[in-house]
Amino acid sequence: MSDQRLNKLAKLLVNYSTKVKPGDFVFVSCDEVATPWMVEVVKEVVKAGAYVETLLSSQEVSEMKLKYGSEEQLLQENTIFKTMLEKADVWISAWASGNTKIFSKIDADKIKMSSKGATSWRKIYSERMGNGSLRWCGTQFPTYADAQEASMSFSDYEEFVYGAGMLDAKDPVAQWKRISVEQERWVKYLDTKKELQFVSEGTDIKVNIYERKWINCDGKVNFPDGEVFTSPVEDGVDGVITFSFPGIYMGKEIEGIVLEVNKGKVIKATATKGEDLLKTLLEIDEGSCRFGEVAIGTNYGIKNFTRNMLFDEKIGGTVHMAIGDSMPEAGGLNKSTIHWDMLCDMRKGGKIYADGELFYENGKFIDALLEKYNL
Repeated sequence: MSDQRLNKLAKLLVNYSTKVKPGDFVFVSCDEVATPWMVEVVKEVVKAGAYVETLLSSQEVSEMKLKYGSEEQLLQENTIFKTMLEKADVWISAWASGNTKIFSKIDADKIKMSSKGATSWRKIYSERMGNGSLRWCGTQFPTYADAQEASMSFSDYEEFVYGAGMLDAKDPVAQWKRISVEQERWVKYLDTKKELQFVSEGTDIKVNIYERKWINCDGKVNFPDGEVFTSPVEDGVDGVITFSFPGIYMGKEIEGIVLEVNKGKVIKATATKGEDLLKTLLEIDEGSCRFGEVAIGTNYGIKNFTRNMLFDEKIGGTVHMAIGDSMPEAGGLNKSTIHWDMLCDMRKGGKIYADGELFYENGKFIDALLEKYNL
């Protein structure tokens, strides 16, 4: 008997997040450990009158490709993903891991080559998301491995995953619509601003956001959601930022990350652990040393770091910045084969200024400020 929350999640992804309609072509993908999730999603897609194609991946197969593949093989484009993303109206995907450490011994250069191999489908995805011709939503299916990574029991992790998406509520969609209205007030505020300044321990960085659009993340793209983001002006980031939590890339942890940025480009990068991988990621291509995203997490139901950026980047009281590919829908122009988020905690003394005006302090928006702007 399937978990009723899983069925609720499938219905929400199909009917609210991606708004699947009769005649749509829907691509559904996940790792084999998330098969129960795929079953529920496909059921709802078919009931909605759409056509569906599926793809189950395997960590073990991916490990063999990375371990034994030549440079030429690793750079080969993923034909299935490229074809599906060219054709699909909707892409629904789930992250799930049977072993979060399976790639921990893979050489960083092979990871770099494999990331470059994703260029063709990543370009299609970025362009179609930007012009609105592709609706995508990604989510998490709880597994024992991911529960261990988050230092939780499996039952506690299930409660966390489904609770973060408010799937225990009688009407989760109503809850996300309420959040959408609340966040939209701050989106309207930020859309009028030209520059942000982030200040916290080890961080003082300015970000040019002039004429960039802020996006209200209310459960329609990532799920669970809870953030507002934009893409910064490509040469408009200056200063130093210290990331409070480890950066996770293909199961590898990079700790104590500090980036020094000049005119949008990372000119110095250090880490207390995994510095070689950090520098490799910054050198993947021309766009991987610049920022594609700046965002503020707003999901206060997520409080603790779980080593899963789907949740961690939404932690209420944090901000995150991503190197690499930007979001065309926000006006971003930076192109890269990677988009990698890193997280900074603002809950103890952190401040954010917009055009010199303090609007966020100690991990919270200053709501009284909105009255000044009739928002």
